Amino acid sequence: MKNFKKILAVVLAVVMIAGVFAACGKNGDTTEKKGMSEDILPRQEVKSDVTVPAEFKIGLICLHDENSTYDNNFIASLKSAAKGMGLTDDQVIIVTNIGEDKGCYDAAVDLAKNKGCSVIFADSFGHESFMKQAAKEFPNVQFCHATGTSGKTAGIANFHNAFASVYEVRYLAGIAAGMKLNEMIKDGKITAEQAIIGYVGAFTYAEVISGMTSFFLGARSVCPTATMKVRYTGSWYDQAKEQEAATALIEQDKCVLISQHADSLGAPTACELKGVPNVSYNGSTYSAGENTFIISSAIDWAPYFQYIIEQTVKGEAIDADWTGTISTGSVVLTGVNQDVAAEGTIEAINAAVAEFKAGTLHVFDTSKFTVEGKNLTEYLADVDGDFKGETNVIHDDYFDESNAKDFRSAPYFDIIIDGVENLNTNFG
Repeated sequence: MKNFKKILAVVLAVVMIAGVFAACGKNGDTTEKKGMSEDILPRQEVKSDVTVPAEFKIGLICLHDENSTYDNNFIASLKSAAKGMGLTDDQVIIVTNIGEDKGCYDAAVDLAKNKGCSVIFADSFGHESFMKQAAKEFPNVQFCHATGTSGKTAGIANFHNAFASVYEVRYLAGIAAGMKLNEMIKDGKITAEQAIIGYVGAFTYAEVISGMTSFFLGARSVCPTATMKVRYTGSWYDQAKEQEAATALIEQDKCVLISQHADSLGAPTACELKGVPNVSYNGSTYSAGENTFIISSAIDWAPYFQYIIEQTVKGEAIDADWTGTISTGSVVLTGVNQDVAAEGTIEAINAAVAEFKAGTLHVFDTSKFTVEGKNLTEYLADVDGDFKGETNVIHDDYFDESNAKDFRSAPYFDIIIDGVENLNTNFG
């Protein structure tokens, strides 16, 4: 009996010691981790009353593969829509690593002619001309394309563009960033003037500029002294360049928080290594940065995939251009990392969500930013995709971004506003 009691005592002691070590962080921090909150704008489960016939197939053309956060977001969205609509694996054909070249045309033709797809979707801007070429040759197949500009003007009945009001959730993610900057100022880690955000951008395209500006305006809505410095990589997906750019923003440019519009884990990895707060894009990177990740925004393409499948099955027209919104469930926001985010972040974001839904908050409110010291009263944007501004998109005191009904879905906000500094544009 004595031996049993001794053994029991040893076991209990080991369990207690193990529990103490389990509660400790990397630096001996005994604070219990809270982890991620529930998603603020979650992805919705797909439900449909439309019966999809067994012979129906949909094809997805991806610029990269699952290792790219951008492409993986499309892949996951299509699989979600397919599952919700009862499609089998054989009805969903995904081809990856298709460049913005003739390889896209070849892939589209193969999906239409040899694989029997009724709908084909391509996910990158540079795929557009090749998708239009294939659409002309296969008029009974629907060709859909993300981030394109000519759906309305091409005059091809079976060619369509789509995007979403992702600038709204980027603004919300910016609020989380601004709240973190405020916390750092309050705690004496930085001064108000040192609230410098670093941003890793892929290219100087409107899509990138729109996203980074909406993020910055969200941050400034709660931290008015925030400024932002931007480094471009010249690539949508290059982990080494993205990590290098983020590291330079931290070490050389004195940025204290990093975000991105680029598709790898490069920037989040740099932030985790340097201990700098990070806001990512196209899905949570919490697993790669538990000590620095705050929040992430993305487009959920599942509602659009559901829409184009249903319309095709019913034999009804697909809009030439389509914009998803918060109300259609097309833009999503993860939960916040409660071990990194500032207190009150969730409440501040939810308040802004309510304003978006009520129509009282506009991201690009022209009273909230200046260009060379002046507020904009009009701006001729390139809406028809010819790289020349021809359409005034400012009305009711805001820049009306990604409006497929009146303009187009793909972003056309291409203005560098005051408070944002481009550090390179030659991608060197």
